[in-house]
Amino acid sequence: MVFWEGYVSDELMGTFAPIVVYWLYAGMYQLLPPLDRYRLHTRMEQEQKNLVPISAVIKGVLLQQLVQATVARLLFLIMKLHISSVVTLLNINKVTGSSDASEALVQPSIPVQLMQIFIAMLVMDTWQYFVHRYMHQNAFLYRHIHSQHHKLVVPYAIGALYNHPLEGLLLDTFGGALSFLISGMTARTAVFFFCFAVIKTIDDHCGLWLPGNIFHIFFQNNTAYHDIHHQLQGTKFNYSQPFFSIWDIALGTHMPYRLVTRKEGGIEARPSKD
Repeated sequence: MVFWEGYVSDELMGTFAPIVVYWLYAGMYQLLPPLDRYRLHTRMEQEQKNLVPISAVIKGVLLQQLVQATVARLLFLIMKLHISSVVTLLNINKVTGSSDASEALVQPSIPVQLMQIFIAMLVMDTWQYFVHRYMHQNAFLYRHIHSQHHKLVVPYAIGALYNHPLEGLLLDTFGGALSFLISGMTARTAVFFFCFAVIKTIDDHCGLWLPGNIFHIFFQNNTAYHDIHHQLQGTKFNYSQPFFSIWDIALGTHMPYRLVTRKEGGIEARPSKD
């Protein structure tokens, strides 16, 4: 039982909940006070180094989310049609009296769902690592596509999904679709997985090292880790996103960091050889 049951379908929630969560969570960071002592970069650095205004960032994110929603609706529709054909074949509707194919399916147990989410995390990480790395290594793709994301030299929460539309399609949308299909999760499980992935991605770009942040505690791939990648000395390292750093470590692109206190206040993530 979930709070939206009886009001909207799981497929509709899976399409639009991640978008709503994005703007709520990123907006929360945007509305926080300056919190200068927890910033990985000063506000002056953010204003001087970033090459695109926030209005353009918002438009870019909205465009990507429009593409994502369109693909999600198509994906869920295809899956629902497939489920309907299976339900018809097995004559389940006669037993359940349900006209909704998705209602005839039993939601997996919590342990099974958690395993599916973990598999989806690994699939998404694998896809994004190799596509992301190739976009850095291919001069044409970097110059014309991926460099748009790196115009935010100093990342911030709302810009987490600021990408070239083609990159958004290849990296995020296709990666999410593969994670969903390979893991075998239902649309209902997908709601929780995609919302979690969105929150994690935003947190990695928030630019704040807040005390007690659970993502900093449980994930080595976190805000500081990804901040290194956005800096000049780290652009060829720390490609992994959004969950683990497995591929960076395995393939020699891992750049550890250390947090140091800046003289002017705040903290800074610096590459470390330790």
